[in-house]
Amino acid sequence: MTIYYFALASQDFLLKEEPVEEILRERTNYYSIINKPIDFWLIKNPSFLETNTQDMLNIKKQMTKPTAAIISHNRKFIDWIKLRLGFVLVGQFNSSLETIYT
Repeated sequence: MTIYYFALASQDFLLKEEPVEEILRERTNYYSIINKPIDFWLIKNPSFLETNTQDMLNIKKQMTKPTAAIISHNRKFIDWIKLRLGFVLVGQFNSSLETIYT
């Protein structure tokens, strides 16, 4: 199991209202320059929200629209995303990679 950190918001917010594409593209370019593997993903309707932990149930109650999440192994990156975007929920979960995508 691996710890993943996430920044979660509505799809409208992450995909239309904020420059997330530009932010992630710049981060991808930076990783390429320093030869670091990509350790973040942008996912629509993340399945980790379906786990029945109290934290996830509380988060699901707050989300009234379809969601999207930026997920990473890097907590500092998610903290930076929170500061940069503001209106996102952040948290963490333990999982295998397959659970995120299914």
